[in-house]
Amino acid sequence: MIANALADKPLPVYGEGLNVRDWLYVEDHCKAIDMIIREGRVGEVYNIGGHNEKANIDVVKTILRQLGKPESLITYVTDRKGHDLRYAIDPAKIHEELGWLPDTKFDDGIAQTIQWYLDNEDWWKKIVNGEYRDYYEKMYGNR
Repeated sequence: MIANALADKPLPVYGEGLNVRDWLYVEDHCKAIDMIIREGRVGEVYNIGGHNEKANIDVVKTILRQLGKPESLITYVTDRKGHDLRYAIDPAKIHEELGWLPDTKFDDGIAQTIQWYLDNEDWWKKIVNGEYRDYYEKMYGNR
């Protein structure tokens, strides 16, 4: 969504964008994985969640607002059949057993993510335009 918004391309949103997801900043996720590796019980499963559920449309509108882009870039597309309206997990175990909680609030995390895209265009544009794929196929063949 961020790459499309930066390029003023349509932002496809399923249905009315009311599908809900739990949003977690990537560094918080990495810290949780590190904590599980170091302090978790072997063989146990720990769900990592941010207790931060938001509708997809709200996330898209946040991105547009922070980039100063118009909501007219949003294009509503037919929802996938059987698409879950809400993905929910219970992260209580990691909180109770390991004391882990996310450090980053959603607004701060999305702002940092957007800034990363602004600071690293040379890297991600190679993926978007296919240049990375061409390099990968040249080096490793079609896998």
